[in-house]
Amino acid sequence: MSTFRLSAQLAAHEADVRDVSFPTPDLVLSASRDHTVRAWSRAAASLPTFEPHVVSQGSEFINSLACLPPSAGFPKGLVVSAGTDSIIDVRSAAASASDNAERLLVGHAQNVCALAVVPGSKFIVSGSWDSTARVWSVGKWETEVVLEDHEGAVWDVLPLSETLIITGCADKKIRVFDLRKAVAGAAQPRSTIYSPDVVRALCEVPKGHPSGADIASASNDGIIRLWKLSGQQVGELRGHTSFIYSLASLPSGELVSSGEDRTVRIWRGSECVQTITHPAISVWSVAACPANGDIVSGASDGTVRIFSRSEDRLASPDVLAHFEESVKSSSIPQQQVGGVNKEKLPGPEFLKTKSGTKEGQVQMIKEDDGSVTAHQWSTGQQQWINVGTVVDAVGSSGRKVEYNGQSYDYVFDVAIEEGQPSLKLPYNLSENPYARAQKFIDDNELSQNFLDQVAQFIVSNTQGATIGQDSEPSAGPDPSGPEPETTGSKILPVRDYLDITGAKYEPMFKKILSVNSALIAAGRKDIALNPSAQNGLDILRQTLESNRPVTDELTITLVVMMCTQWDYADRVAPLDLLRCIATSTATAKFRSPGEISPIRIAISAALDDVPDGSQPNENCTMMALRTIANLFKTAEGRKLTAQPAEASAAITFIGRVVGIRGQPAIGPFNRNLLLALTTVAINYAVLGSKQLGSISTDNQIRLASALALVLQKQTDSEVIYRALVAVGTLIGVIGKAAPEARSMSSSIKSAKDRISEARVQSIANECLSLLT
Repeated sequence: MSTFRLSAQLAAHEADVRDVSFPTPDLVLSASRDHTVRAWSRAAASLPTFEPHVVSQGSEFINSLACLPPSAGFPKGLVVSAGTDSIIDVRSAAASASDNAERLLVGHAQNVCALAVVPGSKFIVSGSWDSTARVWSVGKWETEVVLEDHEGAVWDVLPLSETLIITGCADKKIRVFDLRKAVAGAAQPRSTIYSPDVVRALCEVPKGHPSGADIASASNDGIIRLWKLSGQQVGELRGHTSFIYSLASLPSGELVSSGEDRTVRIWRGSECVQTITHPAISVWSVAACPANGDIVSGASDGTVRIFSRSEDRLASPDVLAHFEESVKSSSIPQQQVGGVNKEKLPGPEFLKTKSGTKEGQVQMIKEDDGSVTAHQWSTGQQQWINVGTVVDAVGSSGRKVEYNGQSYDYVFDVAIEEGQPSLKLPYNLSENPYARAQKFIDDNELSQNFLDQVAQFIVSNTQGATIGQDSEPSAGPDPSGPEPETTGSKILPVRDYLDITGAKYEPMFKKILSVNSALIAAGRKDIALNPSAQNGLDILRQTLESNRPVTDELTITLVVMMCTQWDYADRVAPLDLLRCIATSTATAKFRSPGEISPIRIAISAALDDVPDGSQPNENCTMMALRTIANLFKTAEGRKLTAQPAEASAAITFIGRVVGIRGQPAIGPFNRNLLLALTTVAINYAVLGSKQLGSISTDNQIRLASALALVLQKQTDSEVIYRALVAVGTLIGVIGKAAPEARSMSSSIKSAKDRISEARVQSIANECLSLLT
């Protein structure tokens, strides 16, 4: 199949093009931060030429776009757009900026960042920073259903049918909604898929794709993940080096993506088959024309670009040459390519004698004049393409500033709340201000409302001097806890206990107080928190936020009461609180009436009182496992977890979760739950390794059996890695000659065959070497 080449460059916008649509071969739509939506109509010319006109002119950023197909009432179709003013604008594609909108849809409270048309064109769906998605009726122009349960910005929406809507959220979850289950105009998710990172973009995977996936998601970590709607991850597409902002499927069955690494990438099966580098900082959006398979991109340089595989629709040789030269002459920040040792780089002759090993591979070259250029391998053209000159930006002082062990051009003090300490905002001139602002928000768990404000602060304080972008994906605190140490040296047996302590206290305590208000309103004062208890809860929050240990037994009693006496559906937030205080010695020492330990309290809260006909709640189960993991943080907690009866209870709980003895597994594809489970397994393996005899032979065998199931069934690389760390450490406890240890060999090999990631291969080999 031929490669995509430039067909047309459409320049009229005066700021970033944030969203694009390509509904027909003769019409392209674009939305921009210059407050406009433009329609580009193909002109009758021998070369691809599009004439623009402004469809909509607002007063704030326009960030999302969709197009309703032509109808009897609107033969040109309807353009739907929205942005930071939170109002959805609906108007004819033939309208001009001075025309009134057909409808203005009011309902969202914050920036509307996603729009899509539901199959059948009777509804549209929107996603917003206000943590909701909304389904709107076409014709009545009213909200039909509010899609609830999100805990962050809804970055993308994907309607798969008239009744099935998928949402991607900043809380790292993909939710599946069945509109037929809506009650009183609101819908809760039918199921939830747990992603390792913020979900930025979604698309439907074409039927017949080799992975068998239903949908694809893209994240800040630069990885495209392929999912079944059941929640099972069936593949990963790796190639992007920074945030991925947009995904689409092609009529050919391929996928296309765009992102912060200034590229559009074409994916066939699991391989990247083409990389199209843009002369811009970010490629915000990409869309495909369903009729002819051409693609359109919108970028930070305000330009809309169309690419085609058809020779009949290619741009003129002059336009093609100008585009290639603009990519070649663009500046690439050194941060994007890492440390560059000029003395060890090959010269230009390398490009003539060596071929690349994969599409998109980047090679640095030391030119004869001493400069460093970057060249990207094109599989389709079988040659190296010059994609720019590597530069090293410095701030106005000419000197870098150290922060957290890294060098930056600037480190700002940003005051978010009056009376609160300022937050540090590091920034390099080579970064996209919006990407750095997003990372600042993620790292400090701030509201998405601050995004534009922080980005504009950066621009105004650096005179807008940006020359490229950073390849570092948004990190933020990992809710799954630290990873086991990964180095090139021998890892097993691990000797350190892991905990999962990252927490968002604001939504946790807000939920607890909301449930408590409902209990008071229902007259259930026996289990509601009285004013004194609520005051104790405030003190507990201050203690946790200041990173101090909990010492008050009355406060622990209060948390345990909520975990065990509140209705089962209301226990997630109290269990989250229990796992936060599990790192304190006082919690490990605590016993409820009947000498019930925190381990048994957590397990009971997760498994008892489940409504008839239902499975145990996945989030309750996850929080119970996190509680057990965190008890290993203190000496008193390790003393508790080592007690034979307590260890037996915890390991039996692990077996119940993975579905040993024919029981249905709890959250079989819930990544966060499985990471908590494998973390507990690591901690028990470490305990057994450090204190020989502390874990009985029976418990060792039962733990190994549970881990074998994880290795046989799971596909997430981090889950598999942690399970292998636990298995490898446990082999040293059981003894490599024991039949139970040797029986793990097939499960280890099975996991190794499924996960190609280098660290998984390395730890699997180390586990297997222990058995020889």
